[in-house]
Formats: sequence, structure tokens, C-alpha cells
Amino acid sequence: MTNIGSYEERLKNFSWSIAEKELGYSDAKTKNIGWYCSDRICDMGKAEKTALIWEGHDGTEKRYSFNDLRLASNTIGKFLKNLGLKNEDRVCLFMDKIPELYFSFLGVLKIGAIVQPLFSAFGDESLHVRLENAETSVIITQRKHVSKVRRILEKSPYLKHIVIVDYDGKHPLREREIAFNLEETVPVEEFEIFPTKAESPSVLHYTSGTTGQPKGVKHVHYSLISQYLTTKWVLDLIEDSLLGQEEDIYWCTADPGWVTGTSYGIIGPWSMGITQCVLDKGFSAENWYQFIEKYNITVWYSAPTAIRSLMKAGDEIVRKFNLSSLRHLASVGEPLNAEAVIWSEKIYGLPFLDTYWQTETGSIMITNFPGMPIRPGSMGKPFPGIVGTVVDTKTYEPITTPGTIGLIAFKPGWPAMMRSYWNNEETYQSKFKNGWYIPGDRARLDDEGYFWFVGRDDDIINTAGHLVSPFEVESALLEAEQVAESAVVSKPDEINMEVVKAFVTLKPGFEPTPDNELTIMNFIRKKLSPLAMPQEIEFVKTLPKTRSGKIMRRLLHAREWGEDIGDTSTLEDEE
Repeated sequence: MTNIGSYEERLKNFSWSIAEKELGYSDAKTKNIGWYCSDRICDMGKAEKTALIWEGHDGTEKRYSFNDLRLASNTIGKFLKNLGLKNEDRVCLFMDKIPELYFSFLGVLKIGAIVQPLFSAFGDESLHVRLENAETSVIITQRKHVSKVRRILEKSPYLKHIVIVDYDGKHPLREREIAFNLEETVPVEEFEIFPTKAESPSVLHYTSGTTGQPKGVKHVHYSLISQYLTTKWVLDLIEDSLLGQEEDIYWCTADPGWVTGTSYGIIGPWSMGITQCVLDKGFSAENWYQFIEKYNITVWYSAPTAIRSLMKAGDEIVRKFNLSSLRHLASVGEPLNAEAVIWSEKIYGLPFLDTYWQTETGSIMITNFPGMPIRPGSMGKPFPGIVGTVVDTKTYEPITTPGTIGLIAFKPGWPAMMRSYWNNEETYQSKFKNGWYIPGDRARLDDEGYFWFVGRDDDIINTAGHLVSPFEVESALLEAEQVAESAVVSKPDEINMEVVKAFVTLKPGFEPTPDNELTIMNFIRKKLSPLAMPQEIEFVKTLPKTRSGKIMRRLLHAREWGEDIGDTSTLEDEE
């Protein structure tokens, strides 16, 4: 059962005012995301409804109502104001996925300051680069991470306060450090929320490109409009009982250090009054299936890397758990291979619906809309209100011939679009060509308007003048029974300038032998053109990935070409 109309129905007479009306946005006294995600829900009579079910790595469970959420964010907001924080000051959240991270996100917004979420696994130098660029005033962290902050303190003059949320009193606090324990602080019932406007800055997410320093993507409070409506229509979340259906229990697996973890792990669901679950524990198929079963999760938003890891774990483990509560699955982070869509439908009885967007867009742009016919491997169609197409790589004019590869392009103006790169206006302006925003990805459109991902513009392989999509080759490899994961890049070649090379991890029970390489080659030969065939397969134990699960092809490419690997601060195994 779904709570939305068909894609075609939603396209008719679409306006972002639909979200404004449902949120009471134009009439509200404040346009503050923190208020919308807590106080407003309480005002609607849902104060005692569960907002967050949290489970820690040791199995500890905590539950919080929307009133708890309101009080906690008020309390943190007042604490920060008492430190002298003012609107538009930057506050970094540098924590594991603990409850304080989620409460602090809203508390920072309530005082009109800008939230700067960062992965807690970042090393000290990666942390310093981002704090320095943003001229961050306060960092909120945990004891286990404070040593990284201490190592960069001498070269961080802008950093005024280091707030430790789990200080145990066993060791003296050092320079600029302040202890804060939410559970031991008197809850703040009444709090004057800063009167932010639609265009007031809200969140500063850092993203690393293929070259150069990390870029701070600035979003504003009006992003709520896109995030709310895409959450409701694409993730199909139900906040009230409809036609006898139970309200949804939602799980977004993303860390808030990644934009998905804020847009769809905080803002979207809580602005709807949805109960969501957070698991602060390392990945394993058993952990995840057990979590879904325990909390009767109904809607699950995850990443292709995680889905492929579940595929690698096998089909048998799924049968140990009751996953019948699941009714809707979606995927984000990188393109979802057709094989994963087909597998999930076979194993869970539900396909994972691919969604396409990025840190800069702030919300879902292209999607497989619930109820839309699924074409496994396709990105789907633009979300209503989004004008998207594929443009020529030189003229930036829309391509009219179906199947022709070009650059994905969007007409600027949707609510969640980034407003700038922090202190980097030149790079921001370079993203716009001929009236289009250019994300930097190549795709093709079919004759029914479905988008098909080809690759990052800088990932495309040009061998003997023919363009080869790494994604196409990787998808073919994933269909081989031996292959768990794959990444495809170019390598130098004297005759063709560059040729295709594949890096492959194997499923359990398969060894990296010449026979297996030959078997895989023979299998994919039936699926690929001769020019797209890898000239070499290198078996590896793991592939380099970001903390959000994206395979970092550029590191493999740099190794093959003897280039500088550039910024590696988003690597998942960096310390």
C-alpha cells in the first residue's frame, strides 16, 4: 500500500507550494528546520509519539518521544547560546551515531547557527582542513574523539570551545574544553528559537571531489520543502494510519556525516513526525537483519555498497530472520546495478528503488517513483518539480536522440539546491552551464524518459576513440557468480592510449586463480562489446570506499597512471 498517487498524477499541476501548505510554512512564525522537526510535531498532538529508537554497539536501547526531542534540542540550544554562539556561527558535530548527535543537529539550527556534520572516523588532519575552511567556532564531540581535536588545537585559532558530551570526570579538562551531559542538565521547556528566514544558512556539508581541497556545500532552511516532499513521495513514509495500515518505522542507514544522513536521516522523517531507528553498530548482515526484525522496520533506505555486501553474505542467512515488516526499499549513494534490484526482489519480495542526487542538490532529483514500472539498472525519472535532461558535453544543449550519452543537467531553482560552496564562489559558478546545473555525471535517456547512468564525467574511459562506461562493465562483472564487488578504471596503453582494467573482490569459496579470471572473462564476453572488455582483472581483498559507501575509482585510476591520489580524507578506513 502506498500513500501517494502515481508519477503521472503528481506531475500534473505540480508546485512546491504543496509542501509549504502541508507544513503550514507560509503562515508559521518561524522558518526554522529545528522547530519543524520537533516543536511543530508536538503542537500537532504527537508529543508522546516515539521519534527515535536508538541501539548502541553493545545492544543498549534508548527511546525518545518528539517531546524529548524538543526538550533536548532546546537544552542544547540554550547551552550553546550561553557559550556566546550567535546566528550563522559554525558548529561542528563530530560524534558517532549517538542520540546527542541528532539532538545537537536540531539544537544548533534553533539558535540560527550553521551545522557542520563530519564523520567521526576522520583523522585529525582531515578534521583540521574542514574546521579551518569553515572558521568553526565550536565542536561537539566525545571522549573517544577528543584526542584528534587536541592535536590540531594550536593551529585552530577560530575554534573557541570543545564540548565533550560524555565527559566522565576521570581526567582534567584541557584548554577550551567544556563538559556537557544532557541527561544531567535540567531540560529547557521554553526556548526562543532564532527567527531564521527561508534563505538563512542551515547546514554546511563537506564533499571531496576528484581533485583539490574538500568543498563546503552551503544549504539553507528552505531546503526543508524539497526534503519533506521527497521523503513523503519517494520514501513513501506514512505519518498517520491510512486505511488501517500501521504507521511506518523507518531506517536510514546513513551516517549524518553524509548528506543522506541529514536530509533523510533527520530532516525529512522528523518533519513528517515519523518514528525512525538508528543502529550505532558496525555492518554485518546478521546485525542488520536482526535490527529490522526486532523493530519491525517497514521502510529501509540504504546504499548499493551495503546491498552488495548483503548479496555477498548469501541468501541462506535471510531465512533466519522475519523480515515481513518491510514494505518499501530504496537505495542511494551510487548507481544500483540491475543485479541488485533483481536479487532484492527475489530475496525480500521487494525491489530496491534507485534514487539519484548528491550533496549539492540536497534532495532526491531522479528516482524510481513508487508504483512506477521498474527497469532494473535505471535511475528512474526526475522527481516532480525537477526539470532534468541529458545535455551535450560541449554545447550543453539538450540531447534529443534517445540512447545518446551526455551530461546530466538540471534547471536551477529547486528548494534544496546548494546556495554556494563556502568561500569558493568561483568553483560554485563553474557548476552552471548554459542555464543548467551540471552535477558531473554522464547518462543516457531512453525513449520513455528513463535515465541510465554511465559514469562520472571524469571516470569515462576513452579507448581508441570509443567511450566506455565503467558502470556498464562493473554491472556485467557483478552478474558473474564469483564476483562480490567490482571497480573499473582505465590504464595506459601504447596503442589505444588507454584500455579497461577491472578490480574484483570475490565471494566466499572462490579463489583468485587464473582459471577463475578466465571463467569471468568468458562470462562477460557475452555481455560486452570487444572494446569494453577488460584487458586485465586484478583480484583484491577490498576496494577503496568513502564512508558513505562509494567506491573511489580515482584512487585506483591514480595508481595505474602514477598520479597523486589527492584528498583521501573520506576513505572509510582512514585513521
